[in-house]
Amino acid sequence: MSGQPPTSRRATIADLQAARDVKTPFAVLTAYDRATAEIAEAAGVRAILVGDSLAQVALGHESTVRIGMDEMLHHVAAVVRSTSAPLVVADMPFLSYADEAIAVANAGRFLREAGAGAVKMEGGAEMAPIVGALARSGAPVIGHIGLTPQSTLTEGRPRVKGRAPEAAAALLADALALEAAGAAAIVIELVPAELAAAITARLHIPTIGIGAGNGCSGQVQVIPDLLGLLAGRPPRHARPFANLRERAIAAIEAWRAEVEAGSFPGAAESIEGDEALRSALAALAAIDPARDNAPHS
Repeated sequence: MSGQPPTSRRATIADLQAARDVKTPFAVLTAYDRATAEIAEAAGVRAILVGDSLAQVALGHESTVRIGMDEMLHHVAAVVRSTSAPLVVADMPFLSYADEAIAVANAGRFLREAGAGAVKMEGGAEMAPIVGALARSGAPVIGHIGLTPQSTLTEGRPRVKGRAPEAAAALLADALALEAAGAAAIVIELVPAELAAAITARLHIPTIGIGAGNGCSGQVQVIPDLLGLLAGRPPRHARPFANLRERAIAAIEAWRAEVEAGSFPGAAESIEGDEALRSALAALAAIDPARDNAPHS
């Protein structure tokens, strides 16, 4: 068994489990629209996370807590429409899973209205009852422990989690509680690599690391970080595999220069009329506007 999903259908959470079971690492990438989703799918990415990171990297907000259900549904649906093979995971935004009833209702909207194949929510053992309610409802749910970006209002700037032995033990307990509640996978963000590997070894479900070393079942990255699309330095745990920002700027500068020089659009980008149109235009040009517009006596 290869752990690779069939190409004739969209991948599901079961395909991530199959990859984990045969110890085949898998790649997960964020995407937010047709362009990023098509790129991710064409590159063979196993699963796409429509992360609430779009609040910052696509919409210009200062934190993920600024985005709500309507915006997330809009972007998840766009990614689903634009792909056919990857599992699409919808990130549950801030306060969209405040209790079991709210969580089930909003997860249902992601699965039913937007077409997502799973949802993701942040939090440790305290979220186990909500994870359980989602699992019982039939919604594939992915947990998220370690750094939880939606906690920015209470925790301030991002910090590595689980360095102290007590904190490491608490994160392991969180992971085990989420698995017992019915989580289908768990994202582990910004924790020491050794801890993430230890948690992965204890679980029977896949783990997806971001800033958590290479001992997880899979890895997820934010697509603008991976492609070098934004100004400024990317997070420490991200490695740009391209610098598309500079290439895009150079391309736009070249286009602008041709526009200003009058060389764009050229013949290749223009539509040429036929002889009948040219004759008609010549006849129109021969009309004397002053005579045509003169007052009649």
